Amino acid sequence: MKAKNCLIFGGSGQIGRNLIRKLTKNNFRVTVVTRNIHQKSYIIKTQANVGYIDIVEANIFDEKKIRSLFKKADICINLIGILFEQKKGNTFKNIHTVFPSLLAKLSKEYNLNHFIHLSALGINDAKDSNYAKSKLQGEVEVLKNFPLATILRPSVVYSVDDNFTTSFMTLLNRLPLFPIYYNGNTKFTPIHCSDLTDTIHHVISKNIYSKIIECVGPEIISFKEILQRLLNLISKKRILLPLPLPLAEISTKLLQIMPKPIITLDQLRLLKYDNVISGKYKTNSDIGSPSLRYFDDEVKKYCYMWRDGGQFSTEKYTSN
Repeated sequence: MKAKNCLIFGGSGQIGRNLIRKLTKNNFRVTVVTRNIHQKSYIIKTQANVGYIDIVEANIFDEKKIRSLFKKADICINLIGILFEQKKGNTFKNIHTVFPSLLAKLSKEYNLNHFIHLSALGINDAKDSNYAKSKLQGEVEVLKNFPLATILRPSVVYSVDDNFTTSFMTLLNRLPLFPIYYNGNTKFTPIHCSDLTDTIHHVISKNIYSKIIECVGPEIISFKEILQRLLNLISKKRILLPLPLPLAEISTKLLQIMPKPIITLDQLRLLKYDNVISGKYKTNSDIGSPSLRYFDDEVKKYCYMWRDGGQFSTEKYTSN
C-alpha cells in the first residue's frame, strides 16, 4: 500500500515529535515545516527512519512556499499554538485564527483527504480570554473553509517533554511556598501526549471527519491536587498559598513582563474555568480511542530528575 503523505505544522513540540514517531511507524511519510531548521532539525530528524521524513524551513505566513507543500500532501495536521503573545506577529489572532484559516483554504483547494486542527478544551465558556476567543474563531474559520476538517480539543497535555509538569516541578523544587489561584479549585482532565497522538492516528486511520472532539485523560484533577501530587512524587513539602484575586492580578502583571512568563493575565482569566468535557461534543473515548495513561503513573517515570539524589534517590514517595 502506498504511504500517505502527512504535512505537519508544529512538529518540533512534544505533541509533534510523538506524532511523527507514531505516523512513520505506521507507514506514513511526513513533511514537517519549521521556522528555524538550524535549531529544530536535529531534533525532528531523529524521530523517524531515513526516507520517512522531510524537513522544510518556511515562514508559516509565506503562502507561496506553504502552497507548494500542499501539492504532494494527502493530510494536513496543524499543531501550532501559543500560550502568550509575542512580537513579530506572534499574536493570538495570527496564530490561532488567521493561520488555521489559511491551512483550511489550501487543504480545500488542493483536495486533501483530511485536515486535522488542534484547538483547546474549555474555550466556549472563557469569553473574557483573548486566547480562548482566538481559538474559537479559528475553529469557525477552519470549518467554514474545509467542512470535512476534524478539530481536536485537548485538555492540558503532559509528558516528559512538556512545559506543564516539568515547569511546576522545577518551581516546586526551588520555592519554599507556591501561590495558587481561585483556591486551586479549577478542575483539569490532563491527557498524556501518547494518548493524544493515539487519538490523532485513530482519526486518520478510521477516516473520522467533520467533528469537534474533546480529548481528555481518565481522571479529573483539581489544580491544587495536581501540585500536591507533584510534590509527593518529588518528595518535597511546600506551602501552597492561596492568593486573593486582586493580589494575584498585581503579581501576574509583574510576571508577564518576563520574556517567557510563568503566568499572564489572560491565563489567570482562563484559570477561572474548569478544563473538563462540556457534554456538547464527542470525546476521544466516544470515537474509540480512550485514554489509558494515568497522571501519577506517567509522571513517576521522569519525576526523579527533580528529586534529591535523582534517579538513585532512596526517598520513597507515597501513592495517593
